[in-house]
Amino acid sequence: MPGSFFDTNVLLYIASSDSAKAKRAEAVIGRGGAISVQVLNEIANVARRKMRMSWQDTHVLLSLLRGLLTVHSVTVETHETGLALAERYNLSIYDAMILAAALDADCDTLWSEDMQHGMTIDSRLRIANPFRAAR
Repeated sequence: MPGSFFDTNVLLYIASSDSAKAKRAEAVIGRGGAISVQVLNEIANVARRKMRMSWQDTHVLLSLLRGLLTVHSVTVETHETGLALAERYNLSIYDAMILAAALDADCDTLWSEDMQHGMTIDSRLRIANPFRAAR
């Protein structure tokens, strides 16, 4: 069953001061979807280092996301797929790993503000910027 996968940058808006983007992020996240452990790790890093969230608030945010979204492990197979995607599409390793996890989770949409809106990966995963229409 195809579905949505979320890049870290979209999820972080729910804890940001940008109310318009926070509302839009909440709307797309509220429909459900999937993330990978890599996304959780990136959120924890940004929450602590850039957003200066307390450990308690960081745990609350991570727990909220784990409750709303299905979390997929990153396997060696995901890693290999990610490397192949990075090479084939000239992507950063981290972006390619998120795309690989989305493909492994059988998702058809990756919500990302940073990756190329409208790009299709392996003829089955479309990148969509949830904030594009709100601009």
